[in-house]
Amino acid sequence: MDLFEIDDTQRMRREEAAARLHALADALARNNSIEFERDGRRVTVRVPDEVDLKIEVELGDENELEVELTW
Repeated sequence: MDLFEIDDTQRMRREEAAARLHALADALARNNSIEFERDGRRVTVRVPDEVDLKIEVELGDENELEVELTW
């Protein structure tokens, strides 16, 4: 299988980031798949009923909150 990767960093207001996270969470709650589009290419990611959720917080010179789903 070919690797498809989206690695996109955008600066935005906290409220806009929260809205995007809400949209992703809503898509996960409604369906067993999520669609991503990049450079005119649409990819559907199938998500099983059970996933591993990892939340990582790093505080220092630059703070980071990382949320990761794996299966």
